[in-house]
Amino acid sequence: MVTARAFVTGIGGQDGSYLAERLLADGTEVHALVLRDESAATYTPPEVVTHVGDLGDVEATRRLVLDLAPDEVYNLAAISSVAQSWDEPDLTAHVNGLAAVALMESARQVGDHVRFVQASSAEIFGEPDASPQSERTPVRPLNPYGAAKAFAHLSVAVQRSRGLHASSLVLYNHESPRRPERFVTRKITSGVAAIARGRADILTLGNLDARRDWGWAPDYVDAMLRAARTDEADDFVVATGVGHTVRDFVEAAFRHAGISDWEPLVATDPAFVRPADATDLTGDPTHARDRLGWEPTVDFDGIVAAMVAADLALLDESA
Repeated sequence: MVTARAFVTGIGGQDGSYLAERLLADGTEVHALVLRDESAATYTPPEVVTHVGDLGDVEATRRLVLDLAPDEVYNLAAISSVAQSWDEPDLTAHVNGLAAVALMESARQVGDHVRFVQASSAEIFGEPDASPQSERTPVRPLNPYGAAKAFAHLSVAVQRSRGLHASSLVLYNHESPRRPERFVTRKITSGVAAIARGRADILTLGNLDARRDWGWAPDYVDAMLRAARTDEADDFVVATGVGHTVRDFVEAAFRHAGISDWEPLVATDPAFVRPADATDLTGDPTHARDRLGWEPTVDFDGIVAAMVAADLALLDESA
């Protein structure tokens, strides 16, 4: 029996770890590109074969991909912080844009059997005129992160026209307890847990009115697998279709920590407000549901509850 082989970038993030677990469970041999030897990373399964390198090193990455000759390629690597993209727009353009396109070309050179999945982002839509957004929504990014992701997203269709089975998944915000604390959702749940356990007094945030469509990260990884293995590649919005404000997230987090009077415990700081930020990013997953048979399995309240419970458990264990 021939074992399928997958090549994954960005395996150190929450999506990469969940994806590796799913691939290994399917009997797929998993290889991953890592910036340094991260084989012992917290959530990376030990069965993953890691290769130290940099996605931005186009020539070295291409040699590796051609040598491995994978059946599936999942590009999850990126400068993942919108805030960081403002500080390092040139690096963001290179990693999230140029290097992603180069990886697509490397996959195409392996052979026409390769399936390629690009992790795109709702940030490519910028400040859309209508909500929810679909695959037909104009691509008009507002920040360097979105602009670089837009270049890669549009390039997927170009590569499809050259025969590569390539799908771009426009991933809306998706969370889990594995989300790093530099992201606002995990900052909220870890901060709320600290307040609930008497280790902090205040939670400081930026724009509480920004509205996002938050999903469960393992569900979004399931969409990636479905896209790689569907007969016809395409672009897919992956979202729940339901938007909530940051304020809603904060309220839910405090509620699950047993705190009802939360507003005096939250402060806002203009330093945490992005230079340009979309007010409402909510996706329409109809195409993914119809073509991939994909459905979200965990709702907003369940996501917040799981994250708060995990952060409370971390504090209790450390105590």
